[in-house]
Amino acid sequence: MQEPIKPFDWERILIHDFPWLYLGEVAFRTAFMFVVVLLALKVSGKREVKQLSVYELVLLIGLGSAAGDPMFYDDVPLSAAVVVFVVMMTCYKFITRYSDKHPRVREAIEGKPVYVIQNGCIETKNFDDEDLGQDELFSELRQIGVEHLGQVRLAILEPSGQLSVFQFSPDETKPGLPIMPHLLRLQTEVIAVGGKYACTHCGDVQAFEGTETKPSCPSCEQHKWVKAT
Repeated sequence: MQEPIKPFDWERILIHDFPWLYLGEVAFRTAFMFVVVLLALKVSGKREVKQLSVYELVLLIGLGSAAGDPMFYDDVPLSAAVVVFVVMMTCYKFITRYSDKHPRVREAIEGKPVYVIQNGCIETKNFDDEDLGQDELFSELRQIGVEHLGQVRLAILEPSGQLSVFQFSPDETKPGLPIMPHLLRLQTEVIAVGGKYACTHCGDVQAFEGTETKPSCPSCEQHKWVKAT
């Protein structure tokens, strides 16, 4: 029969029934999991890391778990949680300072800025390499008042996952791919009426006379078009 828990049993609170050398194992486990979580977040992509750096997110995950368990599990000693905090903070300080001094390491872990739109056209190769869908890209552009890609001079996906957008001045704006949902639904493969049309895949704008069937985009070789705005 299990003995009742004795309140404020300091040996149980600090170390429970583990040997003190066990804290060395806790330190090793923490450092190991720091690396595992860091790699997992690297693989998961920029959408999961918005506004926080990868290092800060790893720190929050690790410290959150370390702080929570000792609060209500009587068999989790406080000393183990303290070791976790110390090792996590040490790893965080080390990796941030090391990456600041070695840009290639920082770029490998956090990524680098990526151009996703230039001169009103989607950089399809760069775009496909990133964990960012076209719907999400258009949603973020609409939130800052963009109606079509002809307004966008540059859009850069930052390492933080944020999108930096630079627009043409009003007098430099040109026809572009509309990003309003109701207009995107009007895409077609048959150009029956002449005018300027934008490729729905890359945003490249072409002029058609109105007799083309399934014309191919010269930039990405796709066949779906929508009237340029």
